Order: sequence, then C-alpha cells, then structure tokens
Amino acid sequence: MKILFLVVGKTNGKYFNEAIDDYRNRLKYYIPFEMEVIPELKNAKSLSFEQQKEKEADLILKSLQGGDHVVLLDEKGKEFTSSQFSVYLEKKMHTVNKRLVFIVGGPYGFSDRIYAAASEKIALSKMTFSHQMVRLFFIEQIYRAFTIMNGEPYHHE
Repeated sequence: MKILFLVVGKTNGKYFNEAIDDYRNRLKYYIPFEMEVIPELKNAKSLSFEQQKEKEADLILKSLQGGDHVVLLDEKGKEFTSSQFSVYLEKKMHTVNKRLVFIVGGPYGFSDRIYAAASEKIALSKMTFSHQMVRLFFIEQIYRAFTIMNGEPYHHE
C-alpha cells in the first residue's frame, strides 16, 4: 500500500513547509508516502463557492486512479484518538491494495462528486483549523500512527 496525501492549494508559511517536509521524510521510513498539491484556481474570485468546488473536483478527480481508497478529511467524518487512528491505518495496510488517498479540500469544502468518489470521511477535530494547520497536524498524526504500530517511544499514553 502507498499513502497519497492530496491537498488543494499550496502551503503558505516557511514554518509549515519545513515541519511538513520533516514529517514527510520521517514517514518514508515506514511506508511509501507522497503529498500532491492541486494548484489553486486562477480567477477564483469571479466564481461562486459551488463553481469553485466543481472546478477543484475536476482537478482532484484527475489525480485519482482506479483502485484508490479515498478518504476525505471532513468535519462531519469519524473522529479517532491517535491510538485508534493507528489501528485504523494498520487495518488499511491489510485491506487496501493500491493507494490510500487522504484529501483535504479547498476553503469551501468538497463538491458532491468528491463525496460520491470517497469511501469514507474522517475528522481531525470538531474544531476548525486553517488548511495549513490541517496539513501539518494530519501528516504528524500519520507519522505518530506508524510509531505507535512499531512500539516506538514517540507517543505516550
């Protein structure tokens, strides 16, 4: 299995990029991992929120492949503790044959087409975070999950 972390729009802020790159490099020790950035829409201010979501959907769907197990990071998704998320990932490693794709949408969420393409939704929190923070928090949680699976001292309960 391979993990693809698909995000809409570039990550702003040197400190976010440095931290994300650090966790990306750490994750490669455990599993094939990629982070793909869907470019921000040009002239988005002239589009309604729904039009933006549809245009982003076109770009997201182009990045998906047959056999992908698609998981949306969505505020209405299932919540996990870090240990529960580790168990979730371990199960996926045994059941997903190709790519496990986690997607963070644009600022207005996902179009109905993306919800239809997804197998499930998970939430980081009931709180709202900036897309920049979500990327960092989530990639850290993937890393944490693998350290838990491997009995490493990174996570403390």
